[in-house]
Amino acid sequence: MKHEVETQWMGKMQFNALINGHTVVMDAPERVGGEDQGPIPKPFVLSALAGCTGMDVVAILRKSGCAVDDFNIKVSGEVSKQPPVEYVSIHLVYEFKGLETNAQPALKAVMDSQEKFCGVSSMMKKIMPVTWEVIYNGAEIFNNSNQIVQSIHN
Repeated sequence: MKHEVETQWMGKMQFNALINGHTVVMDAPERVGGEDQGPIPKPFVLSALAGCTGMDVVAILRKSGCAVDDFNIKVSGEVSKQPPVEYVSIHLVYEFKGLETNAQPALKAVMDSQEKFCGVSSMMKKIMPVTWEVIYNGAEIFNNSNQIVQSIHN
């Protein structure tokens, strides 16, 4: 099996990608010749990561019979200072709200996604540090960003 994406130049800096029958618009800001009709391409890597791990977490929680009231993921990519401009590290913040009894199942779902299931995260980890933290009802219950950054510098 393979995934295929068709991309069509639409003029100026805009490209439309056809992904599984869905059109995704990419464009550049006006200052570099685009019309800002869509996001620039690079953040789609961050979106793919958030979607992949988020779907894992939801599926794991559903299978375990645990429900949360609210769940969102913020992903930030640190960008290099020199060309080619690329992500040099990625950090995810998983935020949950729900019954306190579901905090540990939520944390386990995140860990399982990051350590076993998320293919996008697995690919990213081969080329850069990927760290994450888990916040449940406003309290941080996990954060590995310090450990990973220290192990890279040692």
